[in-house]
Amino acid sequence: MTLQKLQDLATKLSALAWGPWLLVLLLGGGLYFLIYSKFAPFMFLSHAWKLVRGKFDDPDAPGHISHFKALSAALAGTIGMGNIAGVALAIVVGGPGTIFWMWVTAII
Repeated sequence: MTLQKLQDLATKLSALAWGPWLLVLLLGGGLYFLIYSKFAPFMFLSHAWKLVRGKFDDPDAPGHISHFKALSAALAGTIGMGNIAGVALAIVVGGPGTIFWMWVTAII
């Protein structure tokens, strides 16, 4: 297989994979799981906000780390450098509109 044929095949597969139907599938799937989970991501949002702001912090409790610091460390370990690099690459390839669509899919 020559390099040109390989490039043509990759272009055809890319055209099949990317399109308006992918956006409908992504947003529709997110909306389906949001409804199926009975809006679980939003259920305890106010409690989480109070936790991060330090409402439940006890100055006399043992330990040297706040709830916010623990959350930040957990998120850093969970998300990792791969996602940060992936977002940077998406912004470089897709432009600033990429951030908008990431927010839309994240909300749903």
